[in-house]
Amino acid sequence: MDSGLGRRELAQFLRSRRERINPEQVGLPVGPRRRTAGLRREEVAVLAGLSPTWYCYLEQGRKIRPSSEVLDSLARVLLLSEDERRYMHMLAHGQVAEPQPLDTGFPPEDIIRQLVRTTGIGQYPVYALNLSADVIAWNHATTEWYADFGALDPAERNMVRWMFTDPTARIRFADWESDAQDIVARLRTVPARRPHDARLARLVVEMKRLSAEFRLWWEEHDVIEQRSRLRTLCHPTLGNRTMRLVVVYPSDTDSYMVAYHLPAGPNDTL
Repeated sequence: MDSGLGRRELAQFLRSRRERINPEQVGLPVGPRRRTAGLRREEVAVLAGLSPTWYCYLEQGRKIRPSSEVLDSLARVLLLSEDERRYMHMLAHGQVAEPQPLDTGFPPEDIIRQLVRTTGIGQYPVYALNLSADVIAWNHATTEWYADFGALDPAERNMVRWMFTDPTARIRFADWESDAQDIVARLRTVPARRPHDARLARLVVEMKRLSAEFRLWWEEHDVIEQRSRLRTLCHPTLGNRTMRLVVVYPSDTDSYMVAYHLPAGPNDTL
């Protein structure tokens, strides 16, 4: 989508959302002389803290670029759903700023837990993490190859924390240093998507205090996105096993699932 088309689509979308809002929904009086369907442009601008002229230009599809903060302010005034807020960000910037879980009618983490339960019945690790690497679900194989996260205090059920503070982690990974650097580089990408995530900020502060290695690698600013890859795990009785991990992101939650299986592709080697 070219920028001109995106601006026109955004202008039409804003107008359609503005016209469907009852003024009483946002605390405005409805007088007998009111002829405008929904809110007036000037009312949207005032409620969102914008210049009425600037907002008028936005609805006219002129060549201006609203910031993510302005878009979120408009989303609040226009009572947009998360689906609509994401759509507005995509039209304006081609990407979504700080996506929030979509409304499914039940807690988002229940979705990922159910997914782990239904897919994790085999002999390979399957677990789920949120963006701050808190372990929120795991199967029995995960307790064998990683750790029994159910036996840990809930505050300690974090994959990054476990990787750097539990001596068992250094035994379970055939190449612990490479995998530890990898998880730091992946964690490094999260603040760009969730700059106001207080949980993540606390985790980084804690890990800098607990681990000199984490502190060193965090300050190197290396970044790696999540992707399918090979990993060799070590087990005291099952031996060493190279497995391919696949990362799955359900669309209606900000958590993700990691599932292992034996390599089978033409580029996989044992």
